[in-house]
Amino acid sequence: MAYVLIAVVVILLVGSAVFTIKRNMAIQKGGIEADAVVSRIEEHETRNDDGSRTMHYTYYVKYQMQDGKEVEAKLSNEPAFTVVGTKLRIKYLPEKPKYVILAK
Repeated sequence: MAYVLIAVVVILLVGSAVFTIKRNMAIQKGGIEADAVVSRIEEHETRNDDGSRTMHYTYYVKYQMQDGKEVEAKLSNEPAFTVVGTKLRIKYLPEKPKYVILAK
């Protein structure tokens, strides 16, 4: 029974990773660039096997689409050492504006 559960978890993780990679590649290839500002940062703490803590951060940006609509979106690739208010250049797909990546 435990092996089945582990297999299901692995399949879900791999599927999620493949979905994220494909989405990010689509944004990179056909996305529209825009100026954005880091609007908030969520902290998530995990405990390691040795009892130590690791902090993880989820970054959100606000930007304006070409049609003028303002969007707050989760940033897929996290910038290092960024604070709220930092200006960034991002890319997004108009049909899926809630996910963005940093422009290169």
